Amino acid sequence: MGKTEPVVGLVFFPAFDWCITPDHPERQERLLYTRDQIQEEGLFDHPRIREFRPRLADPGEILRTHVVLPSLERNITESHRIAAGGTMVAGDLVVDGVVDRSFALLRPPGHHANRIVHGARGFCVINNEAIMVDHLRSRLGPDLRVAIVDTDAHHADGTQDIFYNDPGVLHISLHQDGRTLYPGTGFLSERGGPAAYGQTVNIPLPPGTGDEGMLMALEEVVLPILEEWQPDLVINAAGQDNHFSDPITNMGFSAQGYARLTDLLAPDIVVLEGGYSIESALPYINVGLLLALAGLDYSKVREPGGGRRSQSREITRQVAEICRQAKELWDTRGQVDLKEVFGSGPFFERRRQIFYDTDQIMESQQEYIRLCPSCPGWRVIYTSSTRNRTPAAAVLLPWKPCASCQGEAREQYGELEKDQRFSQVIWQEPKSGAGQAPTNLRGSEPR
Repeated sequence: MGKTEPVVGLVFFPAFDWCITPDHPERQERLLYTRDQIQEEGLFDHPRIREFRPRLADPGEILRTHVVLPSLERNITESHRIAAGGTMVAGDLVVDGVVDRSFALLRPPGHHANRIVHGARGFCVINNEAIMVDHLRSRLGPDLRVAIVDTDAHHADGTQDIFYNDPGVLHISLHQDGRTLYPGTGFLSERGGPAAYGQTVNIPLPPGTGDEGMLMALEEVVLPILEEWQPDLVINAAGQDNHFSDPITNMGFSAQGYARLTDLLAPDIVVLEGGYSIESALPYINVGLLLALAGLDYSKVREPGGGRRSQSREITRQVAEICRQAKELWDTRGQVDLKEVFGSGPFFERRRQIFYDTDQIMESQQEYIRLCPSCPGWRVIYTSSTRNRTPAAAVLLPWKPCASCQGEAREQYGELEKDQRFSQVIWQEPKSGAGQAPTNLRGSEPR
């Protein structure tokens, strides 16, 4: 941010009255111990750390990003609206110049929530980071360039899905190899859609990867890509379940490693995602993150009891090879013949089966993306699930659609509205605001 003494805005929301079950890993104690630790360290009284209140996200702010079936009211609680609203507050604080950096320390998490929502998957219903990005673009204009770096141990499949074909968003996910952990995705070959090919960057790391491997991936892949892409904003989706003590993952990262990663990445906005070592790790990781964001000394941050083992030579070798491949894919993205990947017809088609592990739902989805030479292309998605068995259809416009795509999408929407096979037909069109400048930023036919 260009300042030696950055001021950090902390937006805190523990969701006292929301949990999946009382003994579920995703419960309010995740953040209550953290607040005690921050208080004990005296950080709430530090002049470089200021606390701000969250707010409720309006339904329109959520539905600008998501298609929620059968309705918003059937799927989300007030806690979800506050988590999304608090994340938007964190974004506004930075772009309005109130603070230099911000930390949305809140729950429920969101990075497994896709564009289409039938229920909860990976403990997530709506995607906090994605809602914030679209909120900021509605304020600042569709040309805002955003990079999201997700450091959760689980692949950020929901965020990847939402920005899959969005040329304004670079999405990088560092995570435990999907062959060994939910959601089973996030491979090097997943590179984005026809309008944003190469802007999905996955770095799947072997179980047991520790500080050495995570920081290698950051320094050898993530930072060079960010330097080249030059985003206006860098957002860190800071999942903390890469910690060596986390009960549901198999990684080896430490609290000190997290602080160092934050210091090197220097994100504008940090948003909490996962992390389920409630007493042994989260309070110390979050303190380290706050210190690093504020430019304060984090060298003495340690989780109690130790227990971290050094990364093995074999894991170091594997991580180095993954980094080499990921960087090579980025460097050669412009050399790919997109017709060989997406075809030369008017539409590119994707068919997917999506499992909602939290709510035990299976979704069937069929998507058509218009291969347009003038804009990212409009899309139509047909979806049904074991919860919502009658199919629904959604017609989606991109940010900055061309006139031809707007006309085609409207025509398609009108035809679908007459089709009685669909329980719902949804029109989704992002709307940009006045576009004021930020203050301190760095197939086949569908019918």
